[in-house]
Amino acid sequence: MAKYLVIVESPAKVKTIKKFLGSSYEVMASNGHVRDLPKSQLGIDVEHGYEPKYITIRGKGDILANLRKEVKKAEKIYLATDPDREGEAISWHLYHALKLEDKKVYRITFNEITKTAVKESLKNAREIDMNLVDAQQARRVLDRMVGYRISPLLWAKIKRGLSAGRVQSVALRIICDREEEIAAFIPEEYWTLDVDLKRKGEKKPITAKYYGSGGKKAAITDKAQMDQILASLEGAVYRVEEVKKGERQKKAPLPFTTSTLQQEASKVLGFSTQKTMRLAQQLYEGVDIKGEGTVGLITYLRTDSTRVSEEAEAMAKAFIDAHYGPEYELGSASEKKAKQKIQDAHEAIRPTEVERIPAGIKEQLPRDLFRLYQLVWKRFVASRMSAARYETTSVRIRAGEHLFTMAASRMLFDGFMSVYVPEEEKEEENVLSGELTPGSELDFVSFDPKQHFTQPPAHYTEASLVRALEELGIGRPSTYAPTITTILARRYVTKENRNLYVTELGEVVNHMMREAFPSIVDVNFTANMEALLDGVEEGNVRWKTVVSNFYPDLDEAVKNAEEELSKVTIADEESDEVCDLCGRNMVIKYGPHGRFLACPGFPECRNTKPYYEKTGVSCPKCGRDIVIKMTRKGRRYYGCSGYPECEFMTWQKPAGENCPRCGAPLLEKGNRLVCSDEQCGYVESRKEKAVQQ
Repeated sequence: MAKYLVIVESPAKVKTIKKFLGSSYEVMASNGHVRDLPKSQLGIDVEHGYEPKYITIRGKGDILANLRKEVKKAEKIYLATDPDREGEAISWHLYHALKLEDKKVYRITFNEITKTAVKESLKNAREIDMNLVDAQQARRVLDRMVGYRISPLLWAKIKRGLSAGRVQSVALRIICDREEEIAAFIPEEYWTLDVDLKRKGEKKPITAKYYGSGGKKAAITDKAQMDQILASLEGAVYRVEEVKKGERQKKAPLPFTTSTLQQEASKVLGFSTQKTMRLAQQLYEGVDIKGEGTVGLITYLRTDSTRVSEEAEAMAKAFIDAHYGPEYELGSASEKKAKQKIQDAHEAIRPTEVERIPAGIKEQLPRDLFRLYQLVWKRFVASRMSAARYETTSVRIRAGEHLFTMAASRMLFDGFMSVYVPEEEKEEENVLSGELTPGSELDFVSFDPKQHFTQPPAHYTEASLVRALEELGIGRPSTYAPTITTILARRYVTKENRNLYVTELGEVVNHMMREAFPSIVDVNFTANMEALLDGVEEGNVRWKTVVSNFYPDLDEAVKNAEEELSKVTIADEESDEVCDLCGRNMVIKYGPHGRFLACPGFPECRNTKPYYEKTGVSCPKCGRDIVIKMTRKGRRYYGCSGYPECEFMTWQKPAGENCPRCGAPLLEKGNRLVCSDEQCGYVESRKEKAVQQ
């Protein structure tokens, strides 16, 4: 009969861990949290020391009853929830929900679900770490305060079912700020000049790029300048002035953290952050492998550490030595540097057994699970390997007063790139065929002048948003995926071809949050709050101090916003559109996809129509009204009301005038008017125009 009870979070771990521990141990799962704040109320006693009121989560009664039965039989209870503050909090809630005060209770953690790690954790059993629990409580209470105090205001002002969140509102603001940057961006013209040259007696040309004149680097800003340079180069002699050879190294990447895994899986595999985390959870909890049973393939997936254990280090060293050779091992200097950088309890995400080569288990894994495992395995092995080395050649070529340059590189030693080639390194090498010597002349073949325009900042993708949140210190590894999932589910943001775009609804919510709660959506404020929560985890700050400093300001802001909102009439806005069915004037309402027209006679009359707001500008193609429309996913654009007969559309608002240079429609961008034809490049200041008029 089992003497010891081990409680884990996930049922998927039960079978694996039971197999490691044998018949003396009973292993059961809590299925995540068993207690939480009530859904129907704030659940925090703000009058008496901000004490949270925890209740049993609905549906967890049977699980707790079964656990209590086993608790009575057990001599010792081991709480083996996940090795992070969320897991620590679940253990603490289990301790109280199961009334374990009179029992021998131990907290154990393991970073990977392997026999060695699980058995080792039993030897290093400890008490529940209340600093970690308090850090989780503080985060939960702060999030509840923001959500439960602000969300009702969004319901009253905009529509029911919306939500505000401490991290999600900042993430929405970051995306909105980027969209505003893109909308206000004015492209600037610039040119590049390449010249194809040949060595004497050779057929294959080499390409050099224009650098400048008089020894100084110079940009070519327009066609007139380009024509002037080309004219001055007519009949010029091209002579090699300088050839420099050197060597550069490309160091191996660090192993994955939660953030870098999400970013790389998005770029390389096209996975959403949510999908990456779901698959990584499966790899961590265990997969059935022929001959081994259920095996955890990777270490714990929620971490911001790049540290690797000594055992894993030795395992990787032996593997690289055997399969690639000692010259591929990471040097000791690099190793020390990496170790000094990070000191913490967690490890990076890595395979639990490096000898478990992806190709060997490919047939036993579903395609996407295999691809993610292969990515983790390759990145870890590469991180323990030596740098790739390149021979570099840079050449300066003079033609009269003008200088051209060219650069080439050739791989001398592939190092870690024999296993893992980062996405950005996949371009072809530029290799010089043959040697160039200073003083040698080159024959002119042809010029390749090109016009370009500067590009606006890129739209955020899930990967780049995760990187931005991490760099700004907002959220933690466990919060990135749920934050992005929430803003997509609420339809504040939509995803098209991997890019994230703000919807009309998202713009309205962001505007209201910025007006009424500037500190909540302030990037620095939120990052500072994360630092305070880390202070709680380290035992330097009391969690109720953080909450008591935060809540009064939030309460005052909510009361002010309620007062302001009470002055706003929230009645439905009447339109001049008449209902086809009953003749009433239709009203403008908000739906999941933005605004629409509905009959005020609901429920007797259920007629609805799309609502298109007029811009007051005529279509440059057919003269009908230009209206604001939405894509199917909620992204705003400007289109002709005569669609489908007229298909005119643009992402920027038309100004209602044509370009004086080429006749194409002008678009509004901030305080400027810009030609819709990029090749034209006409820009006009609205202030200048007002003065002229």
